[in-house]
Amino acid sequence: MSETMKLVIVVPCYNEEEVLKIASEALRGVLDDLIHKGKIAEDSFILFVNDGSKDGTYKKLQKLHEEHDNILVVNFSRNFGKESAIYAGLHYASGSYISIIDADLQQDP
Repeated sequence: MSETMKLVIVVPCYNEEEVLKIASEALRGVLDDLIHKGKIAEDSFILFVNDGSKDGTYKKLQKLHEEHDNILVVNFSRNFGKESAIYAGLHYASGSYISIIDADLQQDP
């Protein structure tokens, strides 16, 4: 029997406070569904990378992290750009599968 693989969803964020609740609910739903079906490991998680947002993004991400074990946050002290946020997420992620999605969910989770 093969071992279930861990999925990490990397979400770069810049001034996304308005969409974080919806995004986190949708992405947690995807994780929960895949875990329930045995497709990914239970320790799979969502990694939000705050790219120096000037709004309340980081505060909302901290709250989501406190409320949900499967949400982790990396915070930049200033804006370095989306590519740097993605790179940091890829560097930090420790999964067998890594997926990248925008916080506004323009891609279908």
